[in-house]
Amino acid sequence: MNKERVEFLGDNHLGTKVATPMVSTAFDKTDEEKIENIQKYFQKIMEELGLDITDDSLSGTPYRFAKMYVKELFYGLNPKHKPKLSTFDNKYGYQKMLIEQQINIDSSCEHHFLPIIGEAYVAYFPEKKVIGLSKINRLVDYYAHRPQVQERLCLQILKDLQDALGTQSVIVLINAKHLCVSSRGIKDKNSFTTTLEYGGLFEEREHRNEFLNTIDLNHRQ
Repeated sequence: MNKERVEFLGDNHLGTKVATPMVSTAFDKTDEEKIENIQKYFQKIMEELGLDITDDSLSGTPYRFAKMYVKELFYGLNPKHKPKLSTFDNKYGYQKMLIEQQINIDSSCEHHFLPIIGEAYVAYFPEKKVIGLSKINRLVDYYAHRPQVQERLCLQILKDLQDALGTQSVIVLINAKHLCVSSRGIKDKNSFTTTLEYGGLFEEREHRNEFLNTIDLNHRQ
């Protein structure tokens, strides 16, 4: 292991691809089997740290930790949990921008497995299809619940919505705080990260500015 390269990638929050890196055997085991195995491994970690695993307060921690990882924090790794992006014909001919704002981001940095917390803003110009509003929130939540890089999260949401809506005119903005920045390394408590991805009509500055100004107005209310 090249420790200098490991630290470099982690400190600079670099990703490698748009798709989340997964092995072909990722879902050969059931969730219950994964929980059982992770429980054993995490108990070993606790013991290496010198914790008394027989203490009443700590004895159930390995199981709780394993269940949390498989069932809660990283449920978005399994494609069976991906929400169905139900779309409908744009029968009423709505053609202006539609924005879904302040969608909760509750994710984890893939370099340190520490929380990424923030908000997503998603907009699109309808063409032949429109999408149920809750489906946008569910898609953001699904991709957030896996080890992530913020740039990748932005792109994954964008590409799925473009495919579902049959239009490139989608924009995704994410503002988030990374605890791997605030609780370790530089320990900057105030900074946050903004990522922005878009296509279609949002390539035009006028439409991007309309989107950004609307979000800005929302924050001043």
